Amino acid sequence: MSVHGRNRPGFHHDDDDDDDDDWGDLAGDRDDLIDVPGGVRLQKVLAAAGVGSRRHCEELIGAGRVEVDGQTVRRFGARVDPEHQIIRVDGKRIPARQDIVYLAFNKPPKVLTAMSDDRGRRTIADFLGDRAERLFHVGRLDYDTEGLMLLTNDGELAHRLAHPSFEVAKTYVADVPGPVSRDLGRRLATGVELEDGVAIADRFRVLEQSGSRALVEVTLHEGRKHIVRRMLAEVGHPVSRLVRITVGPIKLGGLRPGDTRDLTTAEIGDLYAAVGL
Repeated sequence: MSVHGRNRPGFHHDDDDDDDDDWGDLAGDRDDLIDVPGGVRLQKVLAAAGVGSRRHCEELIGAGRVEVDGQTVRRFGARVDPEHQIIRVDGKRIPARQDIVYLAFNKPPKVLTAMSDDRGRRTIADFLGDRAERLFHVGRLDYDTEGLMLLTNDGELAHRLAHPSFEVAKTYVADVPGPVSRDLGRRLATGVELEDGVAIADRFRVLEQSGSRALVEVTLHEGRKHIVRRMLAEVGHPVSRLVRITVGPIKLGGLRPGDTRDLTTAEIGDLYAAVGL
């Protein structure tokens, strides 16, 4: 299931609903949801959000798998307001608003995590083309660090993903001097004393070792400046290259440096769940 950002098909209100949808008002069980005057049929909202075809969405509604503002809805023709109501399928929130964009971006090295720079350095904006939306970057990556960043104009989601209280985990792959001692993972998990306090890794593993170099994977949920580089330097393994490969449930995958992709409906739902939305 994918969401196509600003290119998703738009919603059309009841003045141009298809006549063949009218049978759906009588199908399924009744419920207590009050229809929004001039609202959009629920199955149209689901289909436009990338949940599936209109008929598949009707099947989901009829099976009691769709909630609007916490209430199960079984009427195919229920009219809702996608701008303000929260809609969930199988307990997972869907991105119902058409003006909200969710992107994964593979930041190359030597790119500033900003939308402009008075010193003329390349920024994220240089890779976004002529997008009209005002996008927020979720957190930051150092100038020399590459990998996954999330971009969105959903301010509440961006704030929560970046806020330390929600403890959204991020995973990095680092190129460091080898060999790596067997107890390094334990040392990182116990905590490394830095000048601004102890830093703790949630997970650590060695991906490969060859001669004097090693690739290691570090997962942590805090975002202090240069935290991964400082942790590894403190334990004797200064980083020569650092790539972020996950942010919460979202994976970098095969996205090429400098490219963006729309998050899928399922991925957006996973992000909402990760921060309690």
